[in-house]
Amino acid sequence: MVLALSKSGEPTAHAIASALNCPVHGRENRVGKADAFFANALDHTRDLFAAGIPIIGVCASGILIRGVAPLLADKTTEPPVVSVSDDGRVVVPLLGGHRGANRLARDIADALQGVAAVTTAGDVALGVALDEPPVGYRLQNPDDAKSVMATLLSGGGVTWNGPAIFDVDLPFGKDIELCVTEADEPGSQTRLVYHPQTFALGLGCARNADPEELWNLVNETLHNHDIAQGSIACVASIDLKADEPAILQAAARLGVPLRVFTASELEQQSPRLANPSDVVFAEVGCHGVSEGAALAVAGSAATLMVEKCKTATATCAIAHVPEPITTLSGRSRGRLSVVGIGPGQAAWRTPEVSRLIADAEELVGYGLYIDLLGPLVAGKIRSDFPLGGEEARCRYALEQAGLGKNVALVCSGDAGIYAMGALVFELLDRASNEEGVSDAARRAEIICSPGVSALQGAAARAGAPLGHDFCTISLSDLLTPRADIIRRLNAAAQGDFVIAFYNPVSKTRRTLLAEARDILLQHRPADTPVMLASNLGRPTELVRFRRLDELEVDEVDMLTVVLIGSSNSRLAQLGEGPRMFTPRGYARKIDGDLVAKRDDPYPAEEPAQ
Repeated sequence: MVLALSKSGEPTAHAIASALNCPVHGRENRVGKADAFFANALDHTRDLFAAGIPIIGVCASGILIRGVAPLLADKTTEPPVVSVSDDGRVVVPLLGGHRGANRLARDIADALQGVAAVTTAGDVALGVALDEPPVGYRLQNPDDAKSVMATLLSGGGVTWNGPAIFDVDLPFGKDIELCVTEADEPGSQTRLVYHPQTFALGLGCARNADPEELWNLVNETLHNHDIAQGSIACVASIDLKADEPAILQAAARLGVPLRVFTASELEQQSPRLANPSDVVFAEVGCHGVSEGAALAVAGSAATLMVEKCKTATATCAIAHVPEPITTLSGRSRGRLSVVGIGPGQAAWRTPEVSRLIADAEELVGYGLYIDLLGPLVAGKIRSDFPLGGEEARCRYALEQAGLGKNVALVCSGDAGIYAMGALVFELLDRASNEEGVSDAARRAEIICSPGVSALQGAAARAGAPLGHDFCTISLSDLLTPRADIIRRLNAAAQGDFVIAFYNPVSKTRRTLLAEARDILLQHRPADTPVMLASNLGRPTELVRFRRLDELEVDEVDMLTVVLIGSSNSRLAQLGEGPRMFTPRGYARKIDGDLVAKRDDPYPAEEPAQ
């Protein structure tokens, strides 16, 4: 992602974007042309970094540093961050030097005829980072790379065992060996082993096969043919096995992607199979799964290196190509990420949710919620659904994932609290004759990521009203019978819970909130504090406090969370304004004395003995 922060740097940003084929995000009111615009550079930089997106900022380095500083934690996983001067003459990799930033800086400098100010010791002295092999190669022992680089920087030399895979001339010597091999060979602090990913592993198994049985078959097959795990580029199978735990675990253990094919696609490989099977054809519609999948994903240049090996419930085969596999045919297992983006502001969106949204090909949701993602939406397919179209929204998202797409179902707050999470699983749980979803959709991966709920956002703005027991009640009778809502209101009132009301009113529902107020007044004081929080985390946020007996329906709309205190809740008048809290109860009265409960640092309130 290229960030343009000023008019003077705009031409440079577009030149970089053209050279790297990536989008430009521009600062509002300062940049004339961009693929998307943002209001605050620090917030937007932080949001992109949290999502794992590489950042190229045409701006002062300090802006990027201040933006990402609060999120710095693990240099092995953080995305590259590069700053470029407005005139394009200086390119500085700030973070992720060994995760592509140095290479990115050199590519930008070459495109702009500028200078890449690389400061990583190995890159400066040797022109290469040995722990960052070219695409299609895997370093078996990355933990030893630091010792190897230290030896070379101290004047040591290199001997190649296999083809030289780095496009630089390294000093010759016998201090360090760089080995490039498909075989399973050991590395050390003086020997780095690189595996070309020239093999594709085809797998098949019975439904719910033992993962350990399949994994043992894979390891035995690799060992018998002296093939290193690091030389496996991918795992492949038939699409009917896209959700098979044994196959998914094998791919995860190898650290490679899974690609799947339809039966008809695998049947096209039938003339190349060593062990075609009419039994398999009768079962799944192709004459071979493991051999066919390995050949299909490796391509027309592949040969069947290892014919089908099998156990009672599993099969595997291995295809080989002369050069590393860098592009994969077939499709991935689909994924549906059910995400909650919080009440609205980016700062309340979790880094995990930001990453899942950044990774998604398509965003599905109520249009307003997708709009709240701002520039993160740019360049993505979006499918907007209106309010009231919840089931159609979830079904569509599941079916798109069933096609092999990476889809994010976008909800406000937390997706599992009065949102789409439960409906997704309800659809998956329905039988097909009950208007559920297709078998392909059922095989998609489902990820649920938590978000800051409106309840939490409102409570934080109020102070600490949830300091003791609380509950949430939806006042919408569209899906819940009115009698059930009244019953729950009475129970919560008698239990003296702090209560958060969701969906308190709509244009046609105006009475239940008033009834709820009247029920609560029968069980708690008239001056019980009430908080009304509207449009939380957005520019139009409005927070106000009322007494329970003064709560008016006309002050509330569908975008308002209503927090009703318990009989113990208080409204403290502080310097920054009123703050609502509910005492936790750190002491209790026994025989007239106030004593702390010593064996529980957070004691619950207990009835008098």
